[in-house]
Amino acid sequence: MYRSNVLVCGGTGCTSSNSELIISRLKEEIAVRGLDKEVNVVRTGCFGLCALGPIMIVYPEGSFYSRVTPEDVPEIVEEHLLKGRIVKRLLYQETVVDDNTIKSLNHTPFYEKQHRVALRNCGVINPECIDEYIAVDGYTALGKVLTEMTPEQVIDVVKASGLRGRGGAGFPTGLKWSFAAKNQADQKYVCCNADEGDPGAFMDRSVLEGDPHSVLEAMTIAGYAIGSSQGYIYVRAEYPIAVKRLQIAIDQAREYGLLGKNIFNTGFDFDIGLRLGAGAFVCGEETALMTSIEGKRGEPRPRPPFPALKGLFQKPTILNNVETYANITQIILKGADWFASMGTEKSKGTKVFALGGKIKHTGLVEVPMGTTLREIVEEIGGGVPDGHTFKAAQTGGPSGGCIPASELDIKIDYDNLLSIGAMMGSGGLIVMDDTTCMVDIAKFFLEFTVDESCGKCTPCRIGTRRLLEVLEKITSGNGTMEDIDRLEELCHYLKENSLCALGQTAPNPVLSTLHYFRDEYIAHVTEHRCPAGVCKALTNYVILEDKCRGCTLCARNCPVGAITGSVKVPHVIDTAKCIKCGACMEKCKFGAIIKK
Repeated sequence: MYRSNVLVCGGTGCTSSNSELIISRLKEEIAVRGLDKEVNVVRTGCFGLCALGPIMIVYPEGSFYSRVTPEDVPEIVEEHLLKGRIVKRLLYQETVVDDNTIKSLNHTPFYEKQHRVALRNCGVINPECIDEYIAVDGYTALGKVLTEMTPEQVIDVVKASGLRGRGGAGFPTGLKWSFAAKNQADQKYVCCNADEGDPGAFMDRSVLEGDPHSVLEAMTIAGYAIGSSQGYIYVRAEYPIAVKRLQIAIDQAREYGLLGKNIFNTGFDFDIGLRLGAGAFVCGEETALMTSIEGKRGEPRPRPPFPALKGLFQKPTILNNVETYANITQIILKGADWFASMGTEKSKGTKVFALGGKIKHTGLVEVPMGTTLREIVEEIGGGVPDGHTFKAAQTGGPSGGCIPASELDIKIDYDNLLSIGAMMGSGGLIVMDDTTCMVDIAKFFLEFTVDESCGKCTPCRIGTRRLLEVLEKITSGNGTMEDIDRLEELCHYLKENSLCALGQTAPNPVLSTLHYFRDEYIAHVTEHRCPAGVCKALTNYVILEDKCRGCTLCARNCPVGAITGSVKVPHVIDTAKCIKCGACMEKCKFGAIIKK
């Protein structure tokens, strides 16, 4: 029994900020001071508050240290772990009540309104230790299912819970399982979509890095429910930590008899294999993913037949994403009514969002369905920083849409978002402020989908490129009002004629920005002006004569010598020479340079 437990985030974000070196230094310093048998160092998954990483929590005090560096480690070990004195300068300030009191992390604004179901073990256990997972009821749900329930009862519980797929479309999970269960075949498959391709999304990665056994256990339950003996996890090769921990978890589960033959001596066989994706966004589409697992080029297939009838290797298959599976064991253990008590009438449970963009607290949040966007942005996320105002939030990645400030109080669930031209998607939530150009945002997502289109169908292959060309024309100052009409026409054509969801949803960022921010498109076209000052072709930097002190700082920092003027005399920018890098505006201490 250890006196102190030191939990250090070992997720991708903190690892990229030297958390591995912090763990190494911790162990060295603890050994030097002879504290090996008193202090336990645990590498965990993501705590969620990524903006403050690397993160370290010391228990039993619950001291939440943020932005820790390897150089801070000797002080933490000497002062806190050896002498019992909390290092106050490193504490996350919102946990500090007074000089002698700190409050629980769960009572801070970031965590207070969260309800962690899918993320319940992330930042709590060592994801590379199956015993720690078992200690928090891991594999109890599997034991219950195999020894006390029929496959039909499992499916009925999942149906009754109201769980909908967290990968984007929101299809009822229990219903999907029931379709595959009814189809007879010599082999069926259970697949997990861990090919998280949306820009700014890292929900599934964090579950895999912090709680991989929860996915393995849920897939095994799904295998029992539909009559499958083989599962596959299709995971991005760009997630090396997730891949490593998944493989460790699979090996451990096999060693413990929780994967493989005759699980719990019930005669049920189930095993799981990993398949690495090469980063193709289109492989997030279920039939393209299955085609890729088969070793072929990842391209979507026409539907019907649907995967429940003919999926992987033309056999009945179910596919759910990581977050969907992460809810399954809790539904089995706590009951369908417990899960259905959270959320809204048609969207039950919680949803994990990767909160990013122009927001104070970037990171992972899990909230009950029906939580308002305002609560997520202002209360959990801490609001828009640097005195700027909220302009929009983009959900659903390249397939989603923008939610304007006028809809800040919308209750987030599948149907509400669809009603305003957005969509839940997998859970990326990018916040934009008044410095964001919405035409440029639409162009950004179109650039992504043009690159990621598999090219199999003409509407998507050619249509997305035509859409991008029109957006480039508008942002370069050469657009016309007819181009705006053409944009809308092209968008509807793509939605109606593309083979798969990539092409069908690619126009969403354009349509939603046209709907809510048409005035910005018009300003680009009729006034040759970018209201946000983002589109370089439509932006000029101007020095305000009455504010310029002639300090020469702007001229000295201009990389192309476009600024002239004498000391203590207002300077001038030669717009013909200016490359619009913004260095002058950044360096000016008097607010004398503006975009116009």
